[in-house]
Amino acid sequence: MQDKSFVPFTEEMKKDYTILVPNMLPIHFKLLLSLFRSHGYNLELLESDGPQIAETGLKYTHNDTCYPAILVVGQLMDAVLSGKYDTDKIALIMFQTGGGCRASNYISLIRKALKKANLAHIPVISLNFNGMENHPGFKLTPKILYSMIYAVCYGDLIMSLVNQVRPYEINAGDAEKLADRWTAALGGELASEKIRYRKIKENYKKIIADFAKIPMVRTDRPKVGIVGEIFVKYSPLANNDLERFLIKEGAEVVVPGLIDFCLYAIYNSIMDYKLYGKNKKTYPVWKFAFWLFNKKKNDISQLIKEEGTFDGWTEFDKIIDIAANVISLAVKMGEGWLLTSEMMELAESGCKNIVCTQPFGCLPNHIVGKGMMKPLKEIMPDINIVAIDYDAGASRVNQENRLKLMLSNAKRIMDTDKTIKA
Repeated sequence: MQDKSFVPFTEEMKKDYTILVPNMLPIHFKLLLSLFRSHGYNLELLESDGPQIAETGLKYTHNDTCYPAILVVGQLMDAVLSGKYDTDKIALIMFQTGGGCRASNYISLIRKALKKANLAHIPVISLNFNGMENHPGFKLTPKILYSMIYAVCYGDLIMSLVNQVRPYEINAGDAEKLADRWTAALGGELASEKIRYRKIKENYKKIIADFAKIPMVRTDRPKVGIVGEIFVKYSPLANNDLERFLIKEGAEVVVPGLIDFCLYAIYNSIMDYKLYGKNKKTYPVWKFAFWLFNKKKNDISQLIKEEGTFDGWTEFDKIIDIAANVISLAVKMGEGWLLTSEMMELAESGCKNIVCTQPFGCLPNHIVGKGMMKPLKEIMPDINIVAIDYDAGASRVNQENRLKLMLSNAKRIMDTDKTIKA
């Protein structure tokens, strides 16, 4: 059933409307925005932060709403009400996967907020892949969809390399500057008429080589993985710039890529067919999409390993196998079984210190994140996990103190291991 407050984004609007995009993954989203701009859409990424974002979100949503939704609504409404834009010439957009939680209710929450502000005429576009809503002026063509795959691949590669360089770079900021240069260059290439995979792989090699050239001094730092609800895991706005804090405190950060979440979503559709007989007609499509994404991920990982400076990525088939031993693959609300598997995969790959970001109001994430910590510690006694709660009223000092305790334990374990080996 279509939302009664639905306002379509029309062909006429495409000509002169600005589409505002809430931020989550800065590198990935900048690449995606470059792609959409090349197809005639004027998208603008919102990079605002500060306490007013949560305050605005709380003003326009119920205070029992989950923290990620409060921030998304807050960032959008903060921009809409800023006076910077003509409210008769803007639209908002939200990425949706079609499942539960953020994938379903955010659009309605945004529209309710607009109605409360007497701005219900502003269109809210649902960017989805399953026909949940259709907007005449916003179409995902096969060309756009194919290019989006490489935007995700490029984004994951650059994010991974930045995280592996930034703690050790001699000149602070080198990794981020290089990431900005490559993001700008790749955005232009994604917008080109033809995308050749040979050229894409050449770019992968050049990106890896460029990051390897950054002057670094390797020091002993504990590796700390970040998992949790997808928005809080990735968004500096939502997690109080968690990556920078961990690096400042002497850690190397490891963040699972967006490709894995895409593969997880695709695999769930495959499992729906195997477990429940659903998606019979589309099963071959999902199976092909899973193979394609898997191949793209493995190709990048192989090139990283061949260059030799950086750590590659774990194959997704192994991530599935790890999860199947401790949690049902039918558990797919929110981050589902993937969150549990990410923690186990990080530990098995040598990153045994893990921050599980737990946003207020995210019940699925608490079950498959915090709820699985005890069984994981029974399987892996040396795993060092801390759950950090994020919400509008949370104390940043308390969060950072808990993180410091986790890091202190991580460094103690690392020093003990050195003594034993010596």
